Amino acid sequence: MEQREIMQRGVGILTEALEMRRRLRADPDADMTGSGAVAQLLEEMLPRIQLPADASAREVADIVTEKLGPAIVQITSALTFAFVQLAEIHDEGRTDVSSADVLRSISLHYERGGKG
Repeated sequence: MEQREIMQRGVGILTEALEMRRRLRADPDADMTGSGAVAQLLEEMLPRIQLPADASAREVADIVTEKLGPAIVQITSALTFAFVQLAEIHDEGRTDVSSADVLRSISLHYERGGKG
């Protein structure tokens, strides 16, 4: 999966979470069932790992780290980038831009082929 798609999906997850939070504030008893976007992203990005039957605990840890590490770094980088963008707007005290606006801008940037 390309970094552009990971960013857009990460932003989608954050946007969904933001909307769910807003709905929950408006109606604390609302049903907040998510779309499963996080699980779907993990399912698509994380590789299947086959472990030797006789692998030691240390070998298992090394194999899992080697196989999962790159995908976890990509996902974490995407979410961190979005968080930093949101934090900068917040810290600047800007009231003319909402969180949803910032997330939309990030998504559009990556849709056009932009890089971090």
